[in-house]
Amino acid sequence: MTSDEQHIRELAYQIWQSEGCPEGRQERHWQMARELAEAESQAAMPKPRTHKPAAPRKSAARAVATVGGTAAASAPPTKASDAGEKPRAQPPAS
Repeated sequence: MTSDEQHIRELAYQIWQSEGCPEGRQERHWQMARELAEAESQAAMPKPRTHKPAAPRKSAARAVATVGGTAAASAPPTKASDAGEKPRAQPPAS
């Protein structure tokens, strides 16, 4: 018996037990075990790489800056200019 056959036998036994050890369903359990073993072997195989276009890179200006070893993006904006808003115009001095 090959290791694949032994694995299918063990799967069929587990399926039989999980269903409460019913009588007369051997063929169904063996078929389910074969399908499960096939799915397991396909999942274990490396998938062929497909060409995906590279994601656009962020410009250096948009990259997250660090301040004091922590990401500045995690802190809330402290000034209007940090939030992307235009600063308010100062009233003329009298």
